[in-house]
Amino acid sequence: MKIAIMSRNKNLYSTRRLVEAGQAHGHDVQVIDALRCYMNIAVNNPTIHMGGKDLDDFDAVIPRIGASITFYGSAVLRQFEMMDVYPLNESVAVTRSRDKLRSMQLLSRKGVGLPVTGYANKPDDVKDLIQLVGGAPLVIKLLEGTQGIGVVLAETQKAAESVIEAFMGVKANILVQEYIKEADGADIRCFVIGGKVVAAMKRQAAPGEFRSNLHRGGSAELIKITPAERATAVKAAKTMGLNVCGVDLLRSKNGPVVMEVNSSPGLEGIETASGKDIASMIIEFIEKNSKVGKTKTRGKG
Repeated sequence: MKIAIMSRNKNLYSTRRLVEAGQAHGHDVQVIDALRCYMNIAVNNPTIHMGGKDLDDFDAVIPRIGASITFYGSAVLRQFEMMDVYPLNESVAVTRSRDKLRSMQLLSRKGVGLPVTGYANKPDDVKDLIQLVGGAPLVIKLLEGTQGIGVVLAETQKAAESVIEAFMGVKANILVQEYIKEADGADIRCFVIGGKVVAAMKRQAAPGEFRSNLHRGGSAELIKITPAERATAVKAAKTMGLNVCGVDLLRSKNGPVVMEVNSSPGLEGIETASGKDIASMIIEFIEKNSKVGKTKTRGKG
């Protein structure tokens, strides 16, 4: 097979591991920078070009689209779908997962456990919005934030009011969520491939920090998850329509709650913690499922 990996940096750990795994399985693997691609949206003959060459002979594409290029990266992925190239994750699922508000609305509709969450544009009563999620302490999140950036813990009512008003003053879109105190600065990353949790790790925040992201200095260790946590992760992935994803859970007094579903999860932390060859599992999933025309949406979403 010839496999394209959509990534802006071929030296990133995740990209490098996918290339190595693909080549180890005997495939021709090429890393493609989505921003360098340009498209011909022609009737019956859509094409993608990069550097003067026509990218028309790929069998499958693995999207590793950074949050900052979601719009254009998803457009390139849709073009691949229109060309009958099998996507590891479809464009509709990727864009759905990147929209935090839409994600939570979809998960809520399917009965997936979530923290109590509020959303508003210009609330007449900020205090009432705060009370909707149980009052302070609470967590305030930028909709566009990634890797823990734009996430604030407001420990008092006054602090919460000030932060919300500040974000709204610069016209930022935010979510307000209850603070799961019993999680104690830890979350669980479940790595899902093809409807199965293949590995899970506990991420613990650094001392004095409530965000457990590894990019923020958090640590990771292998963990055994409960049947409820496994079922929640699988249901969240299915709801988003993602074949491969990272589902971030918190252990709350009411059971597991989903914080985020990541359509381009990093491999370094989970491979290091679990000792598993996750990259090869992804390639093997593509080998089993890659078929011309199998994309459900065919670029229509």
